[in-house]
Amino acid sequence: MNQYIPILIFTLIAISFPIITLLLAKLVRSGSPNAVKAEPYECGVKMPTTAYDTRFSIRYYLIAVLFVVFDVETIFLFPWAVMFDKLALFGFIEMVVFLAILLVGYIYAWRRGALEWA
Repeated sequence: MNQYIPILIFTLIAISFPIITLLLAKLVRSGSPNAVKAEPYECGVKMPTTAYDTRFSIRYYLIAVLFVVFDVETIFLFPWAVMFDKLALFGFIEMVVFLAILLVGYIYAWRRGALEWA
């Protein structure tokens, strides 16, 4: 039973940390709402609508997801580049296949017009 004590302590810390953080944030925050804080931008320019009335195009989210997908590519490229000498030809062929799949996906998204703003 003594082996489970560190797991219990870790679980208690993991549960209490967000609760304590939220309580501290509630104590520290400013409690006086006003019209300036409700505006979506604090640049001094009067907005024609509120933030809740504005609708964003689905293309905005599509481009964000595509950015994340193609950005993950670099996460896989870095370890491959570091271990390139040890992976030899097998690692090179695997990376070429991986990049070919990503290139096909990129060309597909480009031809479908997913990368255009308008």
